[in-house]
Amino acid sequence: MTKQTTFKGRAWVVKTPDVDTDMIFHNSHLHITERDKMGPLTFGNLEGWKDFPKKVKSGDILITGHNFGCGSSRQQAVDCFAALGVSAIAGESFGAIYLRNVINSGIPILTADNILQSGIESGDEVILDLDKSTLQCPAKGIVIQCKPFSQVQMDIYQAGDLFAYGKKMKTA
Repeated sequence: MTKQTTFKGRAWVVKTPDVDTDMIFHNSHLHITERDKMGPLTFGNLEGWKDFPKKVKSGDILITGHNFGCGSSRQQAVDCFAALGVSAIAGESFGAIYLRNVINSGIPILTADNILQSGIESGDEVILDLDKSTLQCPAKGIVIQCKPFSQVQMDIYQAGDLFAYGKKMKTA
């Protein structure tokens, strides 16, 4: 069964640059390993965003600035968004380890330079298309061309995550 490649949801635009993994999921909660318990702790250490877990809805799309997810590697900083039902992430750039963790977790993630200057604001309805590698805000006539969503990313996403992809490759 093929997973959807187009996502429609409300935008949540995090304009703060260099949001590190401790701001996304505080290190005092690293003992939590059950994904469903991670959601309420998302952005607990990011000023102005502490109420995000109460406002976000399943299917919403996170839009971020420069170097999102920098800092230490912690899977909770990825899984907390999945726990909240965030369908995809688009940003200007990501910490290298964070980007790899998101891809390996099977969460759609796209990169586009100057995405924060596009005019998209939190609350706008946006459409993210993996096949076209675009992010659109139809109400504002905005279409952003993102860096291509690679075939490997698509394969991991379609499999569910890197582990499922690896199992599929072994049996193919």
